[in-house]
Amino acid sequence: MSPELQPGLRFEWRYTVPPRATVPALYHDTAFCRDMPDVLATGYLVGMMELACVNGMLPYLDWPNEQSLGTMVNFRHLAPTPPGMTLTIRGEVLEVEGQRVRFKVEAWDDVERICEGTHERCVIDPQRFNARVARKIAGASA
Repeated sequence: MSPELQPGLRFEWRYTVPPRATVPALYHDTAFCRDMPDVLATGYLVGMMELACVNGMLPYLDWPNEQSLGTMVNFRHLAPTPPGMTLTIRGEVLEVEGQRVRFKVEAWDDVERICEGTHERCVIDPQRFNARVARKIAGASA
């Protein structure tokens, strides 16, 4: 991780909401969800907030030898967004402590602010991480 990844760093990412990201489409296999409003699902929005932070970190990582994983999300979903609208997600690095990076993140759709909160990511060595996952799978299979 580059030492240039420091508090105060700001970034922006845009993403157009696809029809598959709505509550009825995302949870199509759950009967009561098919009757819910056709708007961006909170779970999908959380993923977009995370990806905006990943994208903001990319210039400061030795990708793909260094990657990051989400370790904490604390978001408030403030307003509905229909598919087709574009999200503008803005973030700022609040803290860098060892391999952990904490962000302030906000999102707007074409009309209003729809999400705000904080997110934490941990920089990882993917080979070591994948080896740990393999050990876990092997242990569960035994």
